[in-house]
Amino acid sequence: MSVDQIPIGKFSLMTRLSQKALRLYDRKGLLVPGIKDSFTGYRYYTVPQIEQGMKIKTFTFLGFSLEEISMLLDAESTGNYEFIETCFRKRLEEVRLEVGQLQRIEGILQGACKYSGKVTEIFNMSVTEPVIKEIPELRVLSKREKGSFVLTIGKLISEICACVSSPENQRNRVKATGPIMFLCHDEEYKETGADIEIALPVSGRVSVEDSKMKIKTLPAIRVVSVIYRGPYPGVEAAYKRVFSYTEENNLETVMPSRELYFNDPAEVPEEELMTEVQVQIKER
Repeated sequence: MSVDQIPIGKFSLMTRLSQKALRLYDRKGLLVPGIKDSFTGYRYYTVPQIEQGMKIKTFTFLGFSLEEISMLLDAESTGNYEFIETCFRKRLEEVRLEVGQLQRIEGILQGACKYSGKVTEIFNMSVTEPVIKEIPELRVLSKREKGSFVLTIGKLISEICACVSSPENQRNRVKATGPIMFLCHDEEYKETGADIEIALPVSGRVSVEDSKMKIKTLPAIRVVSVIYRGPYPGVEAAYKRVFSYTEENNLETVMPSRELYFNDPAEVPEEELMTEVQVQIKER
């Protein structure tokens, strides 16, 4: 056996990659043993492939998928460092969101450790009793697009607030006349590609440069409403309370639902966030 012929077991030990992972990388074409013995048919890795194995291990540790790792390795081999930087920036943004989510989970668990009731009541205890309300027509500044909840909702809120606070709209005395709201147009929850609309009730002559942003009138509707107090990941408890109420009272729900945000997560602790959930109803 040549010095440059490294069996999978030894290569696994040298790279700290399991043989199971190496066989997967082989099947995916990421790290195929470089030498095949013509007599025995055995395949061996080579010394230069140690560095390739370490790159794959690093990319895996950073949270890239195997498909992304393949593209990153191809980009490196062709000198496409702009693509690599773009991938790193995208992953950094994802990690920051993951960190924020973990911090929210930490806060919820800290509170849950002090609570001895049922797990489902951790959020339920922060939801008001349902009430039926008549919501009048609302003149709003609106923008609608598809995307993931966390990224898209935050992005659209920032864009609408920036529009209202622009110098021209401030000269025109444009003002918010109610809380900013999220309208969900989907019939089911979607991790990506959710149909999201953000709307802000406004008064005044609004100047809009974004072609996807517009002034519109939301129709008057009859809703079941509850107020939820706490971190956004627990808002499902509000929907549970609403839909339980509509079933008990033989009411049919109509999309889109609305979430109204009464305070800013940048200004108050998560446990003090106030969200009103409004689900449109009609008699069956």
